[in-house]
Amino acid sequence: MKIAIAQLNPMIGDIFGNSNLIREAAKKAEVEGANLLLTPELSLIGYPPRDLLIDPSFIAAAGAQLQQLAQALPPELAVIVGTAVPNANAVQLGGKPLFNSAVLLQDGAVKTVFHKRLLPTYDVFDEDRYFEPGENSNYFSIGEVKIGVTICEDLWNNEEFWGKRSYAGDPVSDLAKLGVDLVVNLSASPYCAGKRGVRSAMLQHSVIRCGIPIIYANQVGGNDDIIFDGSSFAVNRKGDLIQVLASFETDFAVLEYDAAKQDLVGSNQQSAAGIEAASLSFYPGEGDAEIWAALVLGVRDYVRKCGFSKVVLGLSGGIDSALVAAIASCAIGPENVLGVLMPSPYSSDHSVNDALEVARNLGIASEMLPIGDLMKTYDRTLADLFVNTPFGIAEENIQSRIRGNLLMAISNKFGHLLLSTGNKSEMAVGYCTLYGDMNGGLAVISDVPKTRVYSLCRWLNSGIEKVKNQPELGKKIIPVNIISKAPSAELKPGQVDQDSLPDYDVLDDILQRSIEHHESAQQIIAAGHDEAVVKRVVKLVRQAEFKRRQAAPGLKISDRAFGTGWRMPIAKSSFY
Repeated sequence: MKIAIAQLNPMIGDIFGNSNLIREAAKKAEVEGANLLLTPELSLIGYPPRDLLIDPSFIAAAGAQLQQLAQALPPELAVIVGTAVPNANAVQLGGKPLFNSAVLLQDGAVKTVFHKRLLPTYDVFDEDRYFEPGENSNYFSIGEVKIGVTICEDLWNNEEFWGKRSYAGDPVSDLAKLGVDLVVNLSASPYCAGKRGVRSAMLQHSVIRCGIPIIYANQVGGNDDIIFDGSSFAVNRKGDLIQVLASFETDFAVLEYDAAKQDLVGSNQQSAAGIEAASLSFYPGEGDAEIWAALVLGVRDYVRKCGFSKVVLGLSGGIDSALVAAIASCAIGPENVLGVLMPSPYSSDHSVNDALEVARNLGIASEMLPIGDLMKTYDRTLADLFVNTPFGIAEENIQSRIRGNLLMAISNKFGHLLLSTGNKSEMAVGYCTLYGDMNGGLAVISDVPKTRVYSLCRWLNSGIEKVKNQPELGKKIIPVNIISKAPSAELKPGQVDQDSLPDYDVLDDILQRSIEHHESAQQIIAAGHDEAVVKRVVKLVRQAEFKRRQAAPGLKISDRAFGTGWRMPIAKSSFY
């Protein structure tokens, strides 16, 4: 029996377009002689559909398209499609109105429907808001082979692997009790750094524990702030990875289930590390490589799916804007990126020169809009109100807001998407200006700490020539001076970031411990950090919540980002 995996990049709400993606994959599967085609979770409607699910007309349209799709597929090919299915008992018995389902289509009709049992409600997930959990695990058969069906989170309750049980039920164990020969999983598992290895290790452990091979079909692509890396794979009964699809791009593969051996077979069996390295062979590096790939995909899909074709950003001569310009250039092509220099009287000559060098190295267009005269106009307008007050944060922020207004004017005039360039360290402690440098439609690196920004830029300069689809970037595109100079907003003479903040090595470690590891201030202090610094940083994070609530969506690359999964109150008191 041959099984095809279609690693698709669906667009949320594009029911017809997503249906066509499935049809094209089915044609390819038929040519390859496949008996079964797997698609990702909610592949027909896109994941996560969020409150589109409360629109009855959307659910009705998805149901109608599912029936049309069933009739359009090759009749002998079994296809499993992810979609939302109405809960017929919700009105009389209570419960949520929908199921998150995997639907088996064959012979022009819906054959069987399988409901997701474990509904995640942590981080970016909010499935309990919309879906009723399925009660039982089930399977279907192709010939004599019993194929158990699971959906994403259904695989993530391996108590032995995690050291705890997150849900009462364990769908994999239940399927093993039913005597299935193979488990398939339709997934939309978001990316965060290091997650690909965790997934494969978890499922290899599950296979060894239950003795049943697993095929995992994951979504790829960016949807709003969430990035899906794909990296679909198959694990045989021994726990070997026998197939891994590409990371951060659409892909298609066919593998075989040998009924005599009761196992998946393939010619490329190797270790998890070996296959994962192969799937990112064009990215020379570790950590930085996959984060770069994720950010490029996130920008590309955000621009495309939101209907833009070009982007604009402020090019300051600093390291953050240089990195964002490089990501955007790789994502949508340098011809579609505009960098705008907006020097003030406090801007150094080297910053202007560095910004121009970045634009030349990337091959992007640039414009120079000095803001000195506009600053004077603000000074005259506010002179009577600000009389006898010292130059301070208000005047500094006016510069940022002038720049933000100019960038928004360009965005409005030419229809460009404005990319904001602030990093996670700044967003965490509020070292950013509302209605200024926070302006934008997408915050590209708002989940990238400053220390990682430096690491990515060094990596770009050492290995960018190997990045797929962008061979022309074979030189040191980030000027050495940008990496070596002290970071500064240049809003007053001689200013550097460390006038206001701890060294970024210190700051980022405190932030990671607090935000991602949930360590208390006392735990962070006990780890060796200065008590006064820790308490100040924790206070700054708390006070900046109102700014983050008004920020542009930011691409998520960590397991704790300031986005969909971050739900902190704005008005709150410290309990430290």
